[in-house]
Amino acid sequence: MSAQFPTLPRRACDDDSYPVIRRFTPNWFAVTMGTGVLGLALHQAPFRTAAIEVVSTALWGVAGLLWLLFAGLYAARWVLYRHEARRIFDHPVMATFLGTIPMGLATVIGGLLAFGVPCWGQGAVDAAVALWWCDAALSVAVGIGIPLAMIVRQDHTLPTMTGVWLLPIVAAEVAAATAGALLPHLSDPAAAWRMLILSYALWAFSVPLACSVLAILVLRLMLHKLPPREMAASGWLALGPLGTGALGLLALGQDAPAICNANGMAALGPVAAGAGIIGGTILWGYGAWWLMFGVATALRYLRQGLPFNLGCWGFTFPLGVYALATLTLARQTHLALLAVFGGVLVVGLAVVWAIVAAHTLRGAWRRTLFVAPCLGLP
Repeated sequence: MSAQFPTLPRRACDDDSYPVIRRFTPNWFAVTMGTGVLGLALHQAPFRTAAIEVVSTALWGVAGLLWLLFAGLYAARWVLYRHEARRIFDHPVMATFLGTIPMGLATVIGGLLAFGVPCWGQGAVDAAVALWWCDAALSVAVGIGIPLAMIVRQDHTLPTMTGVWLLPIVAAEVAAATAGALLPHLSDPAAAWRMLILSYALWAFSVPLACSVLAILVLRLMLHKLPPREMAASGWLALGPLGTGALGLLALGQDAPAICNANGMAALGPVAAGAGIIGGTILWGYGAWWLMFGVATALRYLRQGLPFNLGCWGFTFPLGVYALATLTLARQTHLALLAVFGGVLVVGLAVVWAIVAAHTLRGAWRRTLFVAPCLGLP
């Protein structure tokens, strides 16, 4: 997304020997988020076929390779342009995109479980466990570090607030939801119990704070209207914490009975399962409001002419996790209507992904998307 804030001055002695690395910013990881979640959504879609399974597996592979590529490029930026890279913590928009790094990794972990376990068995599970602990640590670091930087290093006002404030906060609940897919593969009851409890803590580390931000965001919209066109996708980011929050409760609640029973707490399992369905449904219903609001505002932006930037990937991941929550809720409640609606959401996600991906490929080829607003570079 394009920043609407003053940028820091460029130093005359800056070396531009590696322009792509120098201008590489963490919002590129949103590409891995959108691509990975589409692969997972197609894998769970009610209309899944053998051909669709091949496509979903390929999307996961692309997301994983892109995450590794982007991690290498961003690490290289910190090595080659360390002083410039540090300026991101002073930028009120770009800093929030550091949250996309663990969230992108979470989609790779989810794909490793969905597509890797059938091929590689326990080796895929062991790799997913190791990556999940890294993802959880990154999520906590970003979830506290970036809000702290927003408070002590950056300047924010209510009129300039957008949904990007949610990006660093939501990472922890994405890790919690990912644990829901990982827990059934753990054979050690003690390890499963430890991860279950920590996942509920990660969920609580994120969702209540995200809902607080959403309340302020509604106030900002009422008082100061919609953000500029360049930040159009930021409105869809509100759907993310609600979809992921619902998915996390549903997935963890489904895992809880077996894990609690294996650890001598059989009475706790049904409570968690029931809370998962009830709490997941409540968050899903809250998300339905933001989904309808997002569609209405997107249509308004389209009539005005919607410029493309990497922030447009914000249309994909929130819709993807909401689709996954819908499909999970459909399976646990046995409501066919929800399964049909989830399938519609997956189709919509695929269409949006195709459009955004095509623009991204064109912009990457022309190098027009390599922009570092925190440096004021062209």
